[in-house]
Parts: sequence; C-alpha cells; structure tokens
Amino acid sequence: MTRTTVRIAMNGVTGRMGYRQHLVRSLLALREQGGLDLGDGTVIWPEPILVGRSEHKLRALAERHGLEHWSTELDAVLADDSVDIYFDAQVTAAREESLKKAIAAGKHLYCEKPTAIGLDGALELARLADEAGVKHGVVQDKTFLPGLLKLRRLVEGGFFGRVLSVRGEFGYWVFEGDWQPAQRPSWNYRAEDGGGIAADMFPHWEYVLHELFGPVRTVQAQVTTHVPRRWDENGEPYEATADDAAYGIFQLDGGIVAQINSSWAVRVHRDELVEFQVDGTEGSAVAGLRTCRVQHRSVTPKPVWNPDIPVAEPFRDQWQEIPDNADFDNGFKTQWELFLRHVVRDAPWRWDLTAGARGVQLAELGLRSSAEGRRLDVPELGR
Repeated sequence: MTRTTVRIAMNGVTGRMGYRQHLVRSLLALREQGGLDLGDGTVIWPEPILVGRSEHKLRALAERHGLEHWSTELDAVLADDSVDIYFDAQVTAAREESLKKAIAAGKHLYCEKPTAIGLDGALELARLADEAGVKHGVVQDKTFLPGLLKLRRLVEGGFFGRVLSVRGEFGYWVFEGDWQPAQRPSWNYRAEDGGGIAADMFPHWEYVLHELFGPVRTVQAQVTTHVPRRWDENGEPYEATADDAAYGIFQLDGGIVAQINSSWAVRVHRDELVEFQVDGTEGSAVAGLRTCRVQHRSVTPKPVWNPDIPVAEPFRDQWQEIPDNADFDNGFKTQWELFLRHVVRDAPWRWDLTAGARGVQLAELGLRSSAEGRRLDVPELGR
C-alpha cells in the first residue's frame, strides 16, 4: 500500500463550520478510517495545517486532535512548498484576498461559499486560478445531502414526468442574543462584514436548482431585515445592517418555477430545517436533509374544498417514504473525497470557482432585484 500525503492549509477552522464539518467530520474522519483508499493500492493521507488569527484557539484544537502543525502566519504557510491545498472557511469579507495569495503561491484551492463579496471578484478568482493552472473547488454540500440524493434519483429516473415547480422552505429562529445566546455569529447580521442571508443562501439555491433541475434564468426577490437589533458575542447591542430573510422566485430552463424562502426569523413547523417540494405531471416529492417522500399520480387523492366540515383526510399519511438503498456519508466529507481525487488523480470535478461565481451572481442579482422592485435576467457566465 502506497500512502500519498496531501498537506492542506485550513484557514478558518476555529469557526463552527470549518471546525465541525471540514476538520472533524471530513479530514479527521478520513484519517480515522486510514485515509482515502483509491482502490489501486494508493491511499491519500490528508495532513491538516491549522491556520487562523488566534494562537490560543489553534493550539487548543491541535492538542485536542493530536495535530502537529498550526500557524497564525498565512503568508509563511503559503510559502511552504510542501503545502498542496489551501482551504478557506473564513468570514466572507476576508476570503478573496487570502485566495489570491494562495493562487499566487501555486496552491490548489478549495473554499466555502460565497467565494467573494461581489461577482467581479468571484470571476477574477476563477480567471486567476485558471491562468495559474491550479485546481479549484467550491463547497456545495447540499448536493450531497441524503434527502437531495434521493431527490436526484427520482429526477434521473423520470419519476416526475415534466417538472412544473419547486418550493423550498429554509430557516429557523436565530435568537437575538439578549436573553438567549444567538446560534450564529454576529457578523452574519452586518452587511459591512459580508453578512446577509441572501449572500449566504442564494449561492446554495443556485447550485441545488442548477444540479437537479437546470440553470436559473430569472430572479425576483424581496429581502428584508425583520430583526433590526441584536446582541453580539460579548452581550453588546448592535444594529443589524444585513438582511435576515430573503424570499425568491426563480425561473429555470423549461419554464420551471422555483420559490424559496430563506429566513433566520421564522419558527419551524416542518419536519426538517430545509424542505423542497417538487411537483411534476407524473408525481410529487418532498425532500429534506435526510428524508424524501413521494406521491405518484396513480395514487393521488382527489381533495375537495369544503370549509364547512373538518378535514378528515390524513394528507401526510398519503405519501410514501423513499428508502435509503445506500449508506450516506457526511456530505462535506464526500465532496472532500472527490476533490482530493481530483487533485491527486485528476478525477472529474465540476464544482469549481466558476460554479461558485454563479452563486455570487444570483445573490447579487437577488439583492438588486429587491432594491429595484423588479425581475432580473440571470446571464450565463463563461469561464
């Protein structure tokens, strides 16, 4: 067995997502299973190098997980020729500059979304990476959720016939921070720090819709700040300058209409924190993080509107659960495995910085649509 070590500079692992999903559930999980077996006698062994601003936090993480390498000096890490990949999970406002440094240093890139504050910056990153000849990828984790993998199975199997519409609901109540601590960092609610739910979630919806149903062609959105005053991690009040709710209508190829509500000011009355209902001529499905239920046209009941009598039909009971039929691994880990295969063996990969730029574009157009009160076309991006 040949072990190929891939050294990965991980910037932003002291944050919730960078730590929990990318470090612990992905790269450390790969190490715990003995590395990524390529099936030909070669194993990829990821070697994380923790990077960030807090020496105390980095040292504590390294000690907790038995890691040798960490640094508060990004430039020095990027200057190390033994480092193969630069990964970025920082706050959005800091990402663009760091990615440019990594490109200049000749590192392969993998990063969270959005890739930049604006479309111009996102496209420039894709161009610079292509010109430098480095491999690059953007996290598109929801593509690999069990519920959406089952939904993809239905789409590819022709279950829906002609898809008519997609309706999505995402969100939960994020506490203001005064009498209960907020579940999300305060920067999410400051536009000057790159916050805002449209900038955060519209890139997700772009790749979910694009991957499953087709490119987004138009967008009409309404964004708002429902909770204008919040309290930060130190208990200090601040004014929320970024949107905490975004309501979008998207038209896709083939006339498919998608409506997706995203909100950090909504209380959950659904089975999962995100759900998508897809309706087609032959059947419908409701998919969440893990589950997916369907109703085929052959077993669709015939409800009759009658407000004078109580509802006696158990609507939820009329849907069929889609079986797993497979073992679903953590979605972040699955995409990391694909990217590592891409870097080491040039395996197929399509979630690059250009795909990431499409998400930035949709968020930017959504915000503009809301500000101007009109529907906007979504131009196709070239590489």
